[in-house]
Amino acid sequence: MPFTTASSPTRRAFKQNRLLWFFAFVFFGIWISTLIGTSNLANWCMENTLVIIFLFSLVLSYRKFKFSDLSYLLITVYLCLHVYGAKYTYALNPFGFWLQDTFHLARNHYDRIVHFSFGFMLAYPMRDYFKNHMEWPSWVCWVLPCEITLSFSAMYELVEWSVADIFFPAEGDAYLGTQGDIWDAQKDMCLAFFGSILIMIIARFTKALLKK
Repeated sequence: MPFTTASSPTRRAFKQNRLLWFFAFVFFGIWISTLIGTSNLANWCMENTLVIIFLFSLVLSYRKFKFSDLSYLLITVYLCLHVYGAKYTYALNPFGFWLQDTFHLARNHYDRIVHFSFGFMLAYPMRDYFKNHMEWPSWVCWVLPCEITLSFSAMYELVEWSVADIFFPAEGDAYLGTQGDIWDAQKDMCLAFFGSILIMIIARFTKALLKK
């Protein structure tokens, strides 16, 4: 069974794509486990609102465009990281506390990992879409995902502020997870932007090497 990348011509239907079935099984298994074991149901619901919208969009658009297997893998990994963070709230994530204790860090950095992963894991699927569905020029497909990542990161920080300060102030601290850092939003955006640039560089050099 071939593993498709952004440049691969083969895009199998869902019923024929066993790898995509496996990705879906793994994600929904983890997702359900985070709901069952969550320590803050209100925060879990808020954190997963965008996940539901994103998954719904993928399902609705599947007939018109199928992402490559690599893109679906990256999307699955990112979503798993996000829902695992939502299970405990980002600021109280056990893996983040393990990192904090092991490396003597000043705070729980799990939210930093997920923000970096937002750019690193999702910029490539964006390139996949622009290249194979929109058929835009190559340079646009390399640059635009980074610009969109930065824009979406800024928009997400605004949404976080709105939800935390205006609509659900009682859940504000848990949802934001700033942990006392006044520059938390800016650092999150920077990490996502850097992650998108890094994956574009890796993908570009990998593509060049495969051509040799």
